[in-house]
Amino acid sequence: MLTRATSTLIKDLKKQKRENCSLLFLDNIKIIKDSINNGIKPLYILVENEELNIWKDMNVLKVDRKTIEQLSDSRTPQGVVCITEYPQYTLEKPKTNFLVIDKLQDPGNIGTLIRTATACGFEYIFLLDSVRISNPKLIRSSVGTIFQTKIYSLTTNTFINLFKTWNLPLLKADMNGENIFNYKSNEKIGVVIGNEGNGVSNEISKLCSKTVSIPMLKNVESLNASISGAIIMYQIMKDKLVNK
Repeated sequence: MLTRATSTLIKDLKKQKRENCSLLFLDNIKIIKDSINNGIKPLYILVENEELNIWKDMNVLKVDRKTIEQLSDSRTPQGVVCITEYPQYTLEKPKTNFLVIDKLQDPGNIGTLIRTATACGFEYIFLLDSVRISNPKLIRSSVGTIFQTKIYSLTTNTFINLFKTWNLPLLKADMNGENIFNYKSNEKIGVVIGNEGNGVSNEISKLCSKTVSIPMLKNVESLNASISGAIIMYQIMKDKLVNK
């Protein structure tokens, strides 16, 4: 039997989830463990039964199956939901290569790009007028790597004003650009991946000092945004990865 305080809390959490708040609702045990291992502090961890309570020193609440199903986005919930917040990192000039996601709307694409960027050592990711970092599909497709890199959700204008103070090169993909497989550079650089239908926006294109293309043997119009991003980021990091 839930206490009145717990019942009130659960009701409030359900309301916040319906309203697409900034809270993260993690329903995968591996992702929950990864978030905690990367310094994320859960606000609450809800468990269906005590056997799932492996977080003895945290704010764990036992709830019923129906509550787990209502707060989970999985078709087959694992019996645990962790409620937490994504860290608010201080905006700073990137110290490594960085990724700019320009108005992408597919959370699966964004999560996959974050996962690839993390694997390639891109430690700064800027989401411009895109999907919320709290989107469940984004979190799942990133496989928890959102907690291993700094992600900033910004408006396009905010990013433009910030970028102009950095004096860093920015690269975009275009059919008329240099072949990405001929691209070589040791300088720190940003990679822009644009909207699925419209590509890189005009505002961000004006900031780009380099343009590359991905050659294709057949008459294919374009590649998926996350695939294009993966090819470009791995090519940029190729020498470092090969010599690792």
